[in-house]
Order: sequence, then structure tokens, then C-alpha cells
Amino acid sequence: MLRISPAESQIMAALWEEGPLTADELVRKVGQPQDWGEATVKTLINRLMKKKALVSEKSEGRTRYRPLVSREAYVTSESQGLLDRLFSGQVAPLVAHFAEHRALSPEDVARLKRLIAELDDGD
Repeated sequence: MLRISPAESQIMAALWEEGPLTADELVRKVGQPQDWGEATVKTLINRLMKKKALVSEKSEGRTRYRPLVSREAYVTSESQGLLDRLFSGQVAPLVAHFAEHRALSPEDVARLKRLIAELDDGD
């Protein structure tokens, strides 16, 4: 399972949203709002490359970075990791936890009911 830190995930989010970007573009899009300097952003890029989450490509004389991991694959991996660590891999206790500790809107309840109905129809 690929472990991406919260700071690294901000780099990934920019790349998932915008596509391949240069280091300078990542500094502007991610670094500046976080008050991170160029060195910090480049360190995060290098860490992600070592983890094989990013690849660099030369294009028009500039190095651009693009994700090797899709957002969907990352979210699935992180979600499963959370589920495994905190709820022994079971979905029902996770949903129960949020229902007990966070007010669910009527829209949330309706979406959960639709999801359960869709899952029941799939059997």
C-alpha cells in the first residue's frame, strides 16, 4: 500500500486536478497557499518520485510531473487502510461510528439507503 503524507497528498491533488505540472507550477498552486518555499515543494516531489507515485517527463524543454497513481486507486487504498486499522475491515461499524458522532443530514441518510438498496439488488 502506498503511504502518502498529508503534505504529499496536496501535491498529488494538484496533479490529479490539473494534469502534468512543472515544479514552478506546483510551487504556485500548492506551495504558495501553504506558505511552502520552492525547496519544500521539490522535496515533496522527490519523495513522491521515490515512492513511485509520480514520474517526471521532459516536454518542450521543461520537466513536468504526472501521477502514476490514480486518485481512485489512492482513495480506495487509504479507505481500506482506515477501515482495516480502525474497524477491523468492517464497513458497518464505520458507518455506525459516524452516525453516532456526527449528525447525518437527510440527504446523507437518503444516499446511504440508496447505496444499500443498490447493493441488495446486486445479490
